[in-house]
Amino acid sequence: MKEIHADSGGAIGAPRMQEDMEAEGEKLSLNRVARIMASHGLQGWPRKKGRVRKRSSGRPEGIKNHLERDFTAQEPETKWVTDITEVPTTQGKLYLCVVLDLFSKLVIGWSMHHRQDRHMAMRAVEMAVWQKQGIGKSILHSDRGSQFTSGDYQRLLKANDLVSSMSAVGHCADNAACEGFFGVMKRERVNRKNYRTLDQARSDIFDYIERFHNPRMRRRLAVQDNKL
Repeated sequence: MKEIHADSGGAIGAPRMQEDMEAEGEKLSLNRVARIMASHGLQGWPRKKGRVRKRSSGRPEGIKNHLERDFTAQEPETKWVTDITEVPTTQGKLYLCVVLDLFSKLVIGWSMHHRQDRHMAMRAVEMAVWQKQGIGKSILHSDRGSQFTSGDYQRLLKANDLVSSMSAVGHCADNAACEGFFGVMKRERVNRKNYRTLDQARSDIFDYIERFHNPRMRRRLAVQDNKL
């Protein structure tokens, strides 16, 4: 537990610790994990409240909510979700767009920029498409932010066999999987830092995604495969 807690930078609490312990083959109740952590002075970083609001647009004709809040996936590359969040720095806001695979929980595409525009969202999708292994269609779910309703973004999805899915206006629970990732990332990393520059924030977020979150999800997948 001390090693896992140290690897997270002292950020994870009992629920996430229990998940990681199970991935290591240790079956412990949440209460026992909490007691052991407390006895050794290990505690997570508290959750911060608040959410960034983005401009919403009308859903393009013919597009519906294909997920209907079902964030489970039986196979990789069948259901993806995407969203944008902001990270404060002394130089101004840095925006992060990610594409998350609901099967593996891996961040398969990401992009950062000081402007929250369609090009940033498209770069994240292009990265996900570049890493795609199969040739079948994938559902890509988002909210109705103007970045996702733009003509350029929708054409990109069609050109790459991605089925656009969109939430209802004002229903953040319709994209809870992506919101959940952002919440954990901010609690475990972003909220604990004071970024002086945009580049400093970019570097740290890259480190979180590619050197902490994704390797962690791959280890869990490996454990699940071994059990099968």
